[in-house]
Amino acid sequence: MAKEAKPEAEVAEAAPPKKKSKKLLIIIAIVVVLVLVIGGAAAFLLLKARSAHDGEDGATSAEMEKSGKKGKEVIPVYVALDAFTVNLVPENGDQFLQLMISVEVDDAHVGEKLNMYAPKIRNNVMLLLSGKKAAELMTKEGKETLANEVRNLMNGILDPYANKGEGPVREVLFTSFIIQ
Repeated sequence: MAKEAKPEAEVAEAAPPKKKSKKLLIIIAIVVVLVLVIGGAAAFLLLKARSAHDGEDGATSAEMEKSGKKGKEVIPVYVALDAFTVNLVPENGDQFLQLMISVEVDDAHVGEKLNMYAPKIRNNVMLLLSGKKAAELMTKEGKETLANEVRNLMNGILDPYANKGEGPVREVLFTSFIIQ
């Protein structure tokens, strides 16, 4: 009889681990389901917040496409040019202009193209600058006019077939402007 008691005791000992493993599997399954539910809810909220941010100004997707916005913010690409130093047209003795320019372009490829055409662009900008008088460049309007002239000059070199006022160069920015 003692021998019969031992196998029952062994069977009894073997049974509880099966119950524990079932409980462990249930707990793991519940945790996995909770993680999936929380992850899904977080993704839903993030996508909802993102779509609300994209259309923040109230424009529909058709309006955004017409205005050139495609739902993505366009990151500007700036290319800094070497300093220009030229003699200006004499008015009250000799005067010179030292100018540093950064150019905003459509994308990095245009920046590379700008660097390829740098000698021609520098030559034409130098010729343009050396034909100016200090009095023309002192005013805000004179500087804005010069920026537009330089932009049109660069666009004419980089994309000669573009319409006037259009091209890969968006804006010319003066980072230093010294007249002496």
